[in-house]
Amino acid sequence: MVGVSGGLDSRSPFSSPYAFDLANLDRTGIIAVTMPGFGTTDRTHDNATALSDARVDLREVNISDAVRQHFADIGHDEEVRDVTYENSQARERTQILMDVANQEGGLVIGTGDLSELALGWATYNGDHMSMYGVNASVPKTLVRHLVHYVADTCGNDDEAAVLYDVLDTPVSPELLPPRAGRISQRTEDLVGPYELHDFFLYEVLRHGSNPRKVYRLARYALGEKYDDETILRWLKVFYQRFFAQQFKRSCLPDGPKVGSAAVSPRGDLRMPSDASPALWLKELEQL
Repeated sequence: MVGVSGGLDSRSPFSSPYAFDLANLDRTGIIAVTMPGFGTTDRTHDNATALSDARVDLREVNISDAVRQHFADIGHDEEVRDVTYENSQARERTQILMDVANQEGGLVIGTGDLSELALGWATYNGDHMSMYGVNASVPKTLVRHLVHYVADTCGNDDEAAVLYDVLDTPVSPELLPPRAGRISQRTEDLVGPYELHDFFLYEVLRHGSNPRKVYRLARYALGEKYDDETILRWLKVFYQRFFAQQFKRSCLPDGPKVGSAAVSPRGDLRMPSDASPALWLKELEQL
């Protein structure tokens, strides 16, 4: 079971078709479910269906009516576009995937990546949860390279064109209604550029660098693209979110170890959920 949205991460579990091929299994044993909702655009919906049709058993479940019923059940006004509005959609999608997996005797393959787990950019018990998180230690920047590699080497012009369009699509959870048919919710406008966050994350996890050193190295590595103020701003956001969102990482599903940096609570990152970033932020304030 794979939930496909037409976004970058949902295109990256190419491991499922490859695993089936290696095991000489029919790819129809892979069930891809696209679940359009309030924020889904035609662009991402069309990309989701275009790739999935050729590879796997594609199913579509529109979540709009179910989420509206849920709003009615809990007394939430649909016009209030708050965290309840957004997270209800993410949890409804996860419920669908889990329940269809029960019907079919299958496993839900999670699409959330290392960068999202580090920043907590996932709905608790929504897209945060799966039965196997295949991207759990793959950072967003590497996901982009992997999708680009598949587009360059797939040998299918139509498939490659869809993948290149996915790469050009803004990263978004698509939980807020589109504006004039376009994505209204851009992740990197809200949490910062993944290019920066992935750099911060590697230095923190792999080398244990302190905030001052991370900032200095980021200026050397990415200073031609980002000014000092921008780097410092998003570094503060990184530490704030990295500490505050540990509770989501404390109960992650199983996933593979890819590369040398990961946040698995079972062997890579032993961190209490109530840890405070105060000392780290204090050092940044002195820069």
